[in-house]
Amino acid sequence: MTQQLADAPERVRDDSSRAGTGPALVSIIPRKPRRSWSPPRAVRRGVGPVLVVVAWHLFSVTGLLHPDVLAAPLDVLSRGTSLWSDGQLPDAILASAKRVLVGFVIGGAVALVLSLLAGLFRLGEDLLDSTLGMIRMVPWVGLIPLFIIWFGIDETPKIALVALGVCFPLYFNIYGAIRTVDSQLIEAGETLGLGRLGLIRHVILPAALPGTLVGLRYALGTAWLALVFAEQVNASAGIGYLMNTGRDFFQTDVIVVCLVVYAVLGLISDQVVRLLSKVLLSWQASFDGK
Repeated sequence: MTQQLADAPERVRDDSSRAGTGPALVSIIPRKPRRSWSPPRAVRRGVGPVLVVVAWHLFSVTGLLHPDVLAAPLDVLSRGTSLWSDGQLPDAILASAKRVLVGFVIGGAVALVLSLLAGLFRLGEDLLDSTLGMIRMVPWVGLIPLFIIWFGIDETPKIALVALGVCFPLYFNIYGAIRTVDSQLIEAGETLGLGRLGLIRHVILPAALPGTLVGLRYALGTAWLALVFAEQVNASAGIGYLMNTGRDFFQTDVIVVCLVVYAVLGLISDQVVRLLSKVLLSWQASFDGK
Protein backbone atom coordinates (compact mmCIF):
# COMPACT_ATOMS: atom_id res chain seq x y z
CA MET A 1 0.00 0.00 0.00
CA THR A 2 2.83 2.36 0.91
CA GLN A 3 4.60 1.64 -2.35
CA GLN A 4 1.38 2.36 -4.29
CA LEU A 5 1.00 5.75 -2.60
CA ALA A 6 4.63 6.57 -3.33
CA ASP A 7 4.21 5.66 -7.00
CA ALA A 8 0.94 7.64 -7.35
CA PRO A 9 2.53 11.07 -8.11
CA GLU A 10 4.73 9.49 -10.79
CA ARG A 11 1.67 7.90 -12.43
CA VAL A 12 -0.22 11.18 -12.32
CA ARG A 13 2.71 12.98 -13.96
CA ASP A 14 3.04 10.28 -16.59
CA ASP A 15 -0.70 10.32 -17.35
CA SER A 16 -0.83 14.10 -17.53
CA SER A 17 2.22 14.28 -19.77
CA ARG A 18 0.79 11.63 -22.10
CA ALA A 19 -2.46 13.58 -22.28
CA GLY A 20 -0.54 16.72 -23.21
CA THR A 21 -1.99 18.71 -20.30
CA GLY A 22 0.66 18.34 -17.60
CA PRO A 23 2.88 21.35 -18.34
CA ALA A 24 -0.13 23.54 -19.10
CA LEU A 25 -1.83 22.67 -15.83
CA VAL A 26 1.36 23.26 -13.90
CA SER A 27 1.92 26.61 -15.60
CA ILE A 28 -1.51 28.00 -14.68
CA ILE A 29 -1.29 27.06 -11.01
CA PRO A 30 -0.39 30.31 -9.20
CA ARG A 31 2.65 30.12 -7.05
CA LYS A 32 2.55 31.83 -3.69
CA PRO A 33 5.17 34.62 -3.77
CA ARG A 34 7.89 34.48 -1.22
CA ARG A 35 7.67 37.41 1.17
CA SER A 36 10.99 38.77 2.27
CA TRP A 37 11.23 40.17 5.78
CA SER A 38 11.33 43.93 6.16
CA PRO A 39 11.48 46.05 9.32
CA PRO A 40 8.33 47.88 10.49
CA ARG A 41 7.61 51.25 8.93
CA ALA A 42 8.18 53.04 12.24
CA VAL A 43 11.71 51.64 12.31
CA ARG A 44 12.38 52.63 8.71
CA ARG A 45 11.09 56.15 9.34
CA GLY A 46 13.50 56.53 12.25
CA VAL A 47 16.61 55.38 10.38
CA GLY A 48 17.32 58.76 8.80
CA PRO A 49 17.14 60.88 11.98
CA VAL A 50 19.19 58.31 13.91
CA LEU A 51 21.94 58.36 11.28
CA VAL A 52 22.03 62.16 11.38
CA VAL A 53 22.41 62.16 15.18
CA VAL A 54 25.11 59.49 15.03
CA ALA A 55 27.08 61.45 12.43
CA TRP A 56 26.64 64.60 14.49
CA HIS A 57 27.97 62.81 17.58
CA LEU A 58 30.97 61.41 15.72
CA PHE A 59 31.90 64.81 14.31
CA SER A 60 31.66 66.33 17.80
CA VAL A 61 33.72 63.59 19.49
CA THR A 62 36.47 63.69 16.88
CA GLY A 63 36.72 67.48 17.07
CA LEU A 64 35.64 68.09 13.47
CA LEU A 65 32.68 70.05 14.83
CA HIS A 66 33.71 72.70 17.36
CA PRO A 67 31.32 73.33 20.30
CA ASP A 68 31.22 77.04 19.45
CA VAL A 69 29.83 76.12 16.04
CA LEU A 70 27.40 73.43 17.19
CA ALA A 71 27.10 71.77 20.57
CA ALA A 72 27.38 67.98 20.84
CA PRO A 73 24.16 65.90 21.05
CA LEU A 74 24.83 64.91 24.67
CA ASP A 75 25.32 68.56 25.63
CA VAL A 76 22.07 69.47 23.88
CA LEU A 77 20.28 66.66 25.70
CA SER A 78 21.70 67.78 29.03
CA ARG A 79 20.70 71.40 28.41
CA GLY A 80 17.20 70.39 27.35
CA THR A 81 16.79 68.30 30.49
CA SER A 82 17.86 71.19 32.72
CA LEU A 83 15.58 73.65 30.90
CA TRP A 84 12.67 71.24 31.34
CA SER A 85 13.38 70.54 35.01
CA ASP A 86 13.52 74.22 35.97
CA GLY A 87 10.28 74.96 34.11
CA GLN A 88 11.64 77.26 31.42
CA LEU A 89 11.00 74.91 28.52
CA PRO A 90 7.41 73.93 29.47
CA ASP A 91 6.48 77.60 29.93
CA ALA A 92 8.03 78.47 26.57
CA ILE A 93 6.18 75.63 24.81
CA LEU A 94 2.89 76.72 26.37
CA ALA A 95 3.35 80.34 25.28
CA SER A 96 4.30 79.38 21.72
CA ALA A 97 1.50 76.83 21.41
CA LYS A 98 -1.02 79.46 22.49
CA ARG A 99 0.19 81.83 19.77
CA VAL A 100 -0.03 79.12 17.13
CA LEU A 101 -3.50 78.03 18.26
CA VAL A 102 -4.98 81.54 18.26
CA GLY A 103 -3.28 82.46 14.98
CA PHE A 104 -4.38 79.22 13.34
CA VAL A 105 -8.01 79.68 14.38
CA ILE A 106 -8.10 83.24 13.05
CA GLY A 107 -6.23 82.48 9.83
CA GLY A 108 -8.17 79.27 9.25
CA ALA A 109 -11.54 80.98 9.69
CA VAL A 110 -10.60 83.74 7.25
CA ALA A 111 -9.23 81.22 4.74
CA LEU A 112 -12.37 79.07 4.96
CA VAL A 113 -14.72 81.98 4.30
CA LEU A 114 -12.65 83.37 1.43
CA SER A 115 -12.12 79.98 -0.22
CA LEU A 116 -15.84 79.16 -0.09
CA LEU A 117 -16.72 82.53 -1.62
CA ALA A 118 -14.13 82.20 -4.38
CA GLY A 119 -14.68 78.50 -4.99
CA LEU A 120 -18.46 78.43 -5.06
CA PHE A 121 -19.21 81.72 -6.81
CA ARG A 122 -17.68 83.19 -9.95
CA LEU A 123 -18.14 86.73 -8.64
CA GLY A 124 -16.21 85.78 -5.50
CA GLU A 125 -13.40 84.33 -7.62
CA ASP A 126 -13.22 87.48 -9.74
CA LEU A 127 -13.02 89.74 -6.69
CA LEU A 128 -10.78 87.69 -4.40
CA ASP A 129 -8.52 85.22 -6.16
CA SER A 130 -6.19 87.55 -8.04
CA THR A 131 -5.91 89.89 -5.03
CA LEU A 132 -4.98 87.07 -2.67
CA GLY A 133 -2.53 85.68 -5.21
CA MET A 134 -0.80 89.05 -5.31
CA ILE A 135 -0.67 89.47 -1.51
CA ARG A 136 0.67 85.93 -1.10
CA MET A 137 3.87 86.88 -2.92
CA VAL A 138 4.76 89.49 -0.28
CA PRO A 139 7.40 87.94 2.06
CA TRP A 140 6.44 87.60 5.73
CA VAL A 141 9.65 89.19 6.98
CA GLY A 142 8.88 92.31 4.97
CA LEU A 143 5.56 92.69 6.80
CA ILE A 144 7.05 92.58 10.31
CA PRO A 145 7.90 96.34 10.42
CA LEU A 146 4.36 97.19 9.29
CA PHE A 147 2.81 94.84 11.83
CA ILE A 148 4.88 96.46 14.59
CA ILE A 149 3.66 99.92 13.50
CA TRP A 150 0.05 98.76 13.23
CA PHE A 151 -0.23 96.47 16.26
CA GLY A 152 2.66 97.46 18.52
CA ILE A 153 5.18 95.01 19.97
CA ASP A 154 2.83 92.94 22.11
CA GLU A 155 1.23 89.60 21.22
CA THR A 156 -0.92 90.96 18.38
CA PRO A 157 1.77 91.18 15.64
CA LYS A 158 2.98 87.68 16.47
CA ILE A 159 -0.52 86.22 16.22
CA ALA A 160 -1.20 88.23 13.06
CA LEU A 161 1.92 86.86 11.39
CA VAL A 162 0.92 83.29 12.22
CA ALA A 163 -2.63 83.91 10.97
CA LEU A 164 -1.25 85.31 7.72
CA GLY A 165 1.00 82.30 7.27
CA VAL A 166 -1.93 79.94 7.81
CA CYS A 167 -4.43 81.77 5.62
CA PHE A 168 -2.83 81.48 2.21
CA PRO A 169 -1.97 77.74 1.97
CA LEU A 170 -5.35 76.83 3.43
CA TYR A 171 -7.21 79.17 1.09
CA PHE A 172 -5.54 77.99 -2.11
CA ASN A 173 -5.89 74.30 -1.23
CA ILE A 174 -9.59 74.57 -0.37
CA TYR A 175 -10.27 76.75 -3.40
CA GLY A 176 -8.42 74.34 -5.69
CA ALA A 177 -10.18 71.32 -4.15
CA ILE A 178 -13.61 72.88 -4.76
CA ARG A 179 -12.82 73.79 -8.35
CA THR A 180 -11.50 70.30 -9.17
CA VAL A 181 -14.68 68.49 -8.09
CA ASP A 182 -15.81 66.19 -10.91
CA SER A 183 -18.57 67.87 -12.91
CA GLN A 184 -20.26 64.49 -13.39
CA LEU A 185 -20.86 64.36 -9.63
CA ILE A 186 -22.59 67.75 -9.87
CA GLU A 187 -24.76 66.51 -12.74
CA ALA A 188 -25.62 63.35 -10.83
CA GLY A 189 -26.64 65.41 -7.80
CA GLU A 190 -28.83 67.66 -9.95
CA THR A 191 -30.42 64.61 -11.52
CA LEU A 192 -31.32 63.36 -8.05
CA GLY A 193 -33.04 66.65 -7.34
CA LEU A 194 -30.48 68.34 -5.10
CA GLY A 195 -30.67 72.11 -4.93
CA ARG A 196 -27.80 74.57 -4.57
CA LEU A 197 -27.35 74.03 -0.83
CA GLY A 198 -27.80 70.28 -1.20
CA LEU A 199 -25.06 70.11 -3.84
CA ILE A 200 -22.71 72.10 -1.63
CA ARG A 201 -23.40 70.00 1.45
CA HIS A 202 -23.63 66.50 -0.02
CA VAL A 203 -21.44 66.66 -3.14
CA ILE A 204 -18.99 69.57 -3.32
CA LEU A 205 -17.73 69.75 0.27
CA PRO A 206 -17.23 65.95 0.71
CA ALA A 207 -15.42 65.77 -2.64
CA ALA A 208 -13.19 68.70 -1.63
CA LEU A 209 -12.34 67.20 1.76
CA PRO A 210 -9.10 65.41 0.68
CA GLY A 211 -7.63 68.62 -0.73
CA THR A 212 -8.77 70.52 2.35
CA LEU A 213 -6.91 68.13 4.65
CA VAL A 214 -3.77 68.47 2.54
CA GLY A 215 -4.05 72.23 2.95
CA LEU A 216 -4.56 71.77 6.69
CA ARG A 217 -1.28 69.85 6.98
CA TYR A 218 0.54 72.48 4.99
CA ALA A 219 -1.03 75.31 6.98
CA LEU A 220 -0.04 73.81 10.33
CA GLY A 221 3.55 73.45 9.20
CA THR A 222 3.51 77.02 7.95
CA ALA A 223 2.09 78.19 11.29
CA TRP A 224 5.14 76.92 13.18
CA LEU A 225 7.43 78.38 10.52
CA ALA A 226 5.75 81.77 10.83
CA LEU A 227 6.07 81.56 14.61
CA VAL A 228 9.85 81.33 14.28
CA PHE A 229 9.84 84.76 12.61
CA ALA A 230 7.13 86.15 14.85
CA GLU A 231 8.95 85.32 18.07
CA GLN A 232 11.98 87.29 16.96
CA VAL A 233 9.91 90.46 17.53
CA ASN A 234 10.51 91.54 21.14
CA ALA A 235 9.38 88.23 22.60
CA SER A 236 9.41 88.00 26.40
CA ALA A 237 8.20 84.40 26.51
CA GLY A 238 8.10 81.40 24.23
CA ILE A 239 10.55 79.23 22.36
CA GLY A 240 11.79 82.16 20.33
CA TYR A 241 12.61 84.04 23.53
CA LEU A 242 14.79 81.15 24.69
CA MET A 243 16.45 81.05 21.29
CA ASN A 244 17.23 84.77 21.41
CA THR A 245 18.70 84.32 24.89
CA GLY A 246 20.93 81.53 23.61
CA ARG A 247 22.04 83.72 20.71
CA ASP A 248 22.94 86.62 23.00
CA PHE A 249 25.11 84.38 25.20
CA PHE A 250 26.49 82.22 22.33
CA GLN A 251 24.81 79.10 23.75
CA THR A 252 24.48 76.86 20.73
CA ASP A 253 23.03 74.05 22.85
CA VAL A 254 20.07 76.26 23.85
CA ILE A 255 19.50 77.25 20.21
CA VAL A 256 19.53 73.60 19.09
CA VAL A 257 17.12 72.64 21.89
CA CYS A 258 14.69 75.30 20.68
CA LEU A 259 15.02 74.16 17.06
CA VAL A 260 14.37 70.55 18.07
CA VAL A 261 11.29 71.63 20.04
CA TYR A 262 9.97 73.54 17.01
CA ALA A 263 10.49 70.44 14.85
CA VAL A 264 8.85 68.07 17.34
CA LEU A 265 5.81 70.30 17.79
CA GLY A 266 5.43 70.59 14.03
CA LEU A 267 5.73 66.81 13.68
CA ILE A 268 3.06 66.25 16.35
CA SER A 269 0.71 68.66 14.57
CA ASP A 270 1.29 66.87 11.28
CA GLN A 271 0.62 63.46 12.82
CA VAL A 272 -2.64 64.72 14.31
CA VAL A 273 -3.83 65.82 10.87
CA ARG A 274 -2.72 62.51 9.34
CA LEU A 275 -4.78 60.64 11.93
CA LEU A 276 -7.72 62.94 11.28
CA SER A 277 -7.41 62.24 7.55
CA LYS A 278 -7.56 58.49 8.12
CA VAL A 279 -10.74 58.90 10.14
CA LEU A 280 -12.52 61.35 7.83
CA LEU A 281 -11.39 59.68 4.59
CA SER A 282 -12.01 56.09 5.63
CA TRP A 283 -14.62 55.87 2.86
CA GLN A 284 -12.06 56.71 0.15
CA ALA A 285 -10.13 53.91 -1.53
CA SER A 286 -6.75 55.44 -2.37
CA PHE A 287 -3.24 54.31 -3.21
CA ASP A 288 -1.01 54.25 -0.13
CA GLY A 289 2.26 53.08 -1.65
CA LYS A 290 3.83 49.66 -2.12
